Amino acid sequence: QDYYGTELQKSEDLKTNACVTSARPIPKAVRDALERVHEEVVARYYGCGLVIPECLVSCRILDLGSGSGRDCYLLSQLVGEQGHVTGIDMTESQVEVAKKHIAYHMDKFGYQKPNVEFLQGYMEKLGDAGLADESYDIVISNCVINLAPDKRAVLREAYRVLKPGGEMYFSDVYASQRLSEAVRKHRVLWGECLAGALYWRDLYSIAEEVGFSPPCLVTASPITIGDKELEGIIGDCRFVSATFRLFKVPGSSRAGPGQVIYNGGIVGHERELLFDANFAFKEGEVVDVDAEMAAILRSSRFAEEFLIRASGANAATPQGCCC
Repeated sequence: QDYYGTELQKSEDLKTNACVTSARPIPKAVRDALERVHEEVVARYYGCGLVIPECLVSCRILDLGSGSGRDCYLLSQLVGEQGHVTGIDMTESQVEVAKKHIAYHMDKFGYQKPNVEFLQGYMEKLGDAGLADESYDIVISNCVINLAPDKRAVLREAYRVLKPGGEMYFSDVYASQRLSEAVRKHRVLWGECLAGALYWRDLYSIAEEVGFSPPCLVTASPITIGDKELEGIIGDCRFVSATFRLFKVPGSSRAGPGQVIYNGGIVGHERELLFDANFAFKEGEVVDVDAEMAAILRSSRFAEEFLIRASGANAATPQGCCC
């Protein structure tokens, strides 16, 4: 709270690039939306890159560690007036910056009533902030889960507040090994998102334990430290900034592998949807998917964007398509 509320006054005060890495080109709709966000909100924002999933119209979204509210105001435009965005952050001064600009943004977006709200609270204890079970379509988080000592509690709470078929889409910092006590107790390394970084394999085991589908890696990029003193403390550990997507897949959606065809038309991804590092769906093209991906597409908000059928001898080939 002290590091983000007092010590840092603007994003240029950060000592590493852990919080400013972007691994993928930004769609025009997102760039345009970003330009409409108030300059103070942007300047006081310390997330890494942009955490904006696709297919957002009318969705209810929760942003964990929303900071000054940049991503919330971006998403406010993408979900539209019928959607809703909640931001929660532990740092009072950051929440105040976000709240201060609600009227400015709603006026700029032409909305009759606010579709954003900001709460002060902890992402390990969303119930304390009044967030109900199965109340959100998407939970996002931009480089803050590493700041929570109890990652398991954060993922458990995210799972609880997500609707069946809901998605957790988040960027964070991961380490190539479990971190030493000296690194984990270093104040600046905590603030810079490194000391709390999860060993990447542990994300997979925690996600499974909580009930999520296996993590889908979207993008990853290496982090450079650029500070000799900090490099000496870290030693041979390497860090990456990575974006993952996790889904709350209901058991009823689970079947075998399948064939899917993307219908096209998602704003900003009309011709091709780059779903993760393994799957890219081109409009009208038949793609074989494993059972996990078939269940994700079948149960999530993407269901209406795809034609989905079971694989196997009995699966009919769609008219006009040749595999």
